[in-house]
Amino acid sequence: MAKDRGEKILRALRKTFTLPKWALSSRDPFQTLIVTIISQKTADRNTAEAFENLSKQFQITPEALANAEMNKIEESLKVAGLYRNKAKTIKQVSKIIMQKFHGDLTPILSMPFEEARKTLIQLPGVGPKTADVVLLFCAEKPTIPVDTHVNRISKRLGLAPKNGDYEAIRKSLQTLYNPKDYLAAHILMILLGRRYCKARDPLCKRCPINMFCPSRNIEDKDG
Repeated sequence: MAKDRGEKILRALRKTFTLPKWALSSRDPFQTLIVTIISQKTADRNTAEAFENLSKQFQITPEALANAEMNKIEESLKVAGLYRNKAKTIKQVSKIIMQKFHGDLTPILSMPFEEARKTLIQLPGVGPKTADVVLLFCAEKPTIPVDTHVNRISKRLGLAPKNGDYEAIRKSLQTLYNPKDYLAAHILMILLGRRYCKARDPLCKRCPINMFCPSRNIEDKDG
């Protein structure tokens, strides 16, 4: 059964990786939103550096970023790529949150999941993944964000349709796990993708869950 196999994979991942402390601590929803916008089509290291640069220049609040000079936001984000678009989006979304929500995302996060998700997706630069990240990490809503690692790994493991789009993958994964495990499943797949199940030259021989993987190639040398 797919559910049983999914649970075995999750147990094996829990034995291999420790969930990072940041994943288990409460997170500011607006800061999480800004980090996730910066992370779009950007490597993790560059995302972290850009957010740190931005934090040195401004308080990461809707009011501060709504009133920030565009060129200063752009300068902070240069390392992240697509920095002009992201700077524009961050300023726009900050203004809207100030105007429509009085600078506070809490009322949105208090809504039922589907309503909260729909409301977030209406904000500039916020697609399903960004909305799901904010809802999972900041409000413990029942969703599994699908980033590039989760997309790749779920398909390689046969946990989601090979040609599935974002929603097909998300819903497939959510049928396999209990909502209390959604956060762990999301993070553990990312950790697996960073260390073993890479986009190019995956380290199949060393992968801790290769026995569950129909896509594995343990014949090739993987270093």
